[in-house]
Amino acid sequence: MTNTNETTYQELHRPSSEFARRQDYLDYELSIMNPKRWGINLPYRDYRFELEDWVPAVAATIGKIVMAAAVVGAFAGPLGLPDSFVIENARFEMIIAAVLFVILFSGFLNPRANLAGTHGPLIPLIPLIVASGGHPMALGILIGVLGLMLGVFRGGSLLARLTSDGVAGGLLLYLGFIGVTSQIASLYSWAEGHGVAHIAFVVVLANVIMYAYLEHLGKKWLAIPLGCLLAGVIAFALGAPFQFSTEPGLPNMNPAYWWGEDTGWQLGLPGPAEFMAVLPFAVLAVAMWSPDFLGHRIFQKINYPQTAKKVLMEIDDTMVIASGRQVVGTLLGGGNLTSSWGTYMVPAAIARRPIPAGAVLTGVLCIAAAIIGYPMDLAVWPPVLSIALIVGVYIPLLEAGMQMTREGKTSQSAAIVVFGSALVNPVFGWSLTMLLDNMGIIGDKKRSQELSRTDRWGIPAITFGILVTVMALIGMLPGIPAIMESFRVLQ
Repeated sequence: MTNTNETTYQELHRPSSEFARRQDYLDYELSIMNPKRWGINLPYRDYRFELEDWVPAVAATIGKIVMAAAVVGAFAGPLGLPDSFVIENARFEMIIAAVLFVILFSGFLNPRANLAGTHGPLIPLIPLIVASGGHPMALGILIGVLGLMLGVFRGGSLLARLTSDGVAGGLLLYLGFIGVTSQIASLYSWAEGHGVAHIAFVVVLANVIMYAYLEHLGKKWLAIPLGCLLAGVIAFALGAPFQFSTEPGLPNMNPAYWWGEDTGWQLGLPGPAEFMAVLPFAVLAVAMWSPDFLGHRIFQKINYPQTAKKVLMEIDDTMVIASGRQVVGTLLGGGNLTSSWGTYMVPAAIARRPIPAGAVLTGVLCIAAAIIGYPMDLAVWPPVLSIALIVGVYIPLLEAGMQMTREGKTSQSAAIVVFGSALVNPVFGWSLTMLLDNMGIIGDKKRSQELSRTDRWGIPAITFGILVTVMALIGMLPGIPAIMESFRVLQ
């Protein structure tokens, strides 16, 4: 085949009719693409739109509606803000993300960067952040600044390089298992609350069978649209309650409204005390990025052909763009906390599609959903939401983790990651196991011997020490009171 460094994508492109299988065509497309980092990438000159691009676009839009509303809602509850504020701010966030970053950066300026999504693991900590005197603007700005520093100095790719297959695989296994069980529990809780517990069982069972059959056909990329359709139809046919309530319209686009003392967040602008209150949480939030971003890139590598190296997600570029998106979104008035967009990357990798085309479609769908309003109601309906996350994100993560931990050496490290994550959280489990694995105490001893002294224990020890210190300061270590008295009072 012609060297892709000397020949353009347009010249190398071949119609799908020339290939015996659709998968062969998609793999060939991944192999010939060479998107420019920090340059102009145009549709049909540098990439193409395919039917499969709609799969991650739909999944990402559903995920964005849910996660943005969850983050804003976690702030709104302790602050005493109404549900109408949550929907309005979530719609605003979707437009900010789509117009200024998803389409512009991931679609045109740097298709090697994954979309800037939402920081799900930080949601349980938000009530504690508010109770400690934290301010959403202060938190967002600090996360953006710290994340930018990590990305510019290539800290994300360094930590990814020091994370072995066993550590990464264990992380994927844990996140996948916890995700599946939590979504099934959430669906049952919703169904039991409406007196229709049998609907949850039927919906999940139907999707288990559907997913297994799609695996048999080799068409897992259809799992999200078919799963959501199946869940919605079954639940509605069996009498599950549902109604549209979000009306069409544009949210308030004025930052002065959102950061007013009597409007929007009703908090005004933050002062030095508010920045100090959220600093430990900002450090922890950015520390959580590395395993999150790493998991998404590894999932690409597992699902893409080995020749598709030029379309793999650039971790540091993604961190830089996510940081910019965090700061801009926060200053404009949004409440989103940013990370790599998992509900986009996982389905895109399964569908064997690169980032840019699906990013453009995701942006269009997010804008449409935010303006029309009604799709937001459907996306957050528990049967649709839970199934979309289970078949589109968490089951694939489980599968990827199993593939990475088949050998005895990798399974040792994977087990410790799961153990440590269950003890505290995935950040603790990842950082502790990375240290033990690189030192050669567990895992591949040969790999450990090939590392420099700094890579073997220096950087992993510093990383683990910083994270444990931050968690100890704010009281995240189970059974141990927070070191900082202000957080101890909150506990």
